[in-house]
Amino acid sequence: MNFETEISADQDLGGNPLQMGGEEDRRSRRNLIVIALVVLLAILTIAYFVTRSGAPADAAKEGKKDQAPTVTVVTPGRITVEGMINATGTLAARRELPVGVAGEGGQVVSVLVEPGQWVRAGQVLAVIDRSVQVQQASSQTAQIQVARANANLAEANYQRALKLVDKGFVSKADVDRLRAGRDAAFAQVRVANAQAGVLGAQMRRLNIVAPAAGLVLERRVEPGQVVSGGSGVLFRLAKGGEMEVKALLGEADLVGLSPGVTAQIIPVGSDKSFTGQVWQIAPVIDPVSRQGTARIALAYAPELRPGGFASVAIKSGAMVAPVLPESAILSDAQGSYVFIVGKDNKVERRPIKQGRITPQGIVIAEGLSGSERVVLRAGGFLQPGETIKPVSPKP
Repeated sequence: MNFETEISADQDLGGNPLQMGGEEDRRSRRNLIVIALVVLLAILTIAYFVTRSGAPADAAKEGKKDQAPTVTVVTPGRITVEGMINATGTLAARRELPVGVAGEGGQVVSVLVEPGQWVRAGQVLAVIDRSVQVQQASSQTAQIQVARANANLAEANYQRALKLVDKGFVSKADVDRLRAGRDAAFAQVRVANAQAGVLGAQMRRLNIVAPAAGLVLERRVEPGQVVSGGSGVLFRLAKGGEMEVKALLGEADLVGLSPGVTAQIIPVGSDKSFTGQVWQIAPVIDPVSRQGTARIALAYAPELRPGGFASVAIKSGAMVAPVLPESAILSDAQGSYVFIVGKDNKVERRPIKQGRITPQGIVIAEGLSGSERVVLRAGGFLQPGETIKPVSPKP
């Protein structure tokens, strides 16, 4: 028996329908995923090339920005500072008294004082041998006695003559002669007394005495030394023991200085401060150093030794001005200057004029208002127009 069997395309061998719809869905999803990946890759590729085309310029700008140096800047403002003039000076006696030989001199017998000793006016400092002068004085004393004896004899003769002239035993001419002899004899007495006075003065001048009370600063004579008027200074005294400092100041500082201003003095090698007052200002300026002298009076103290050096701080009143540390100020052949930060953080050179040095810093007398941003350090490595990164100093 022949059977014709027809198998439908939509049926499997068991006669069941085939499941075609699920497989197609899976293929569709895979295709969509692939397409999406391709599109995403294309977008990323385009973005990469677009970004890469603008990167060099931005990188150059960023690199240039990163190369700008970081510099500390300050804004000084304006503050009130105590005006102070700092200088150095030499210690000296305010009134120094040089003492030498006033007479004819001779050999020194004894020296009665030492440096550092106080003496009174007229006190004997040294004695010169006077043996010859003593003999001369004795001789002159004898001459006075002889002159007085002659004068007495002449007076007696004259008086006797006056009694006899009326009796006619003595003529008037003889009386006149006796009167003249008497007057000459008394004149001789006066001459002898004057000569004795000269010898006495000469003997007194053989003592070297202090012309005024004060402190002996120096002794330049020893016993046995032969001295005369040409021997120069044998003793140096500080009148009343008063001292001073001769401070050298620039002519600009001298202009604003006046007598009576207080000053602080610290001798070299000492940490003790002494208060004095300016009592004299030099009327002239040295044409070479362009400096003048301010003399500051001081009371006596053992630490003040004439000839030594001392630091001087003179008060000169208060002032309002910008103040900068020394590190911010530069100088060259054109003068002092600072670098300030201008537009776009570019540095600019600004000429200035320095004022006095104070504990707060250096006063800027001209060139700054105080509101500028000033390069604090490393200004010597910058050039005008250079771009920097300004930063504030760390507290």
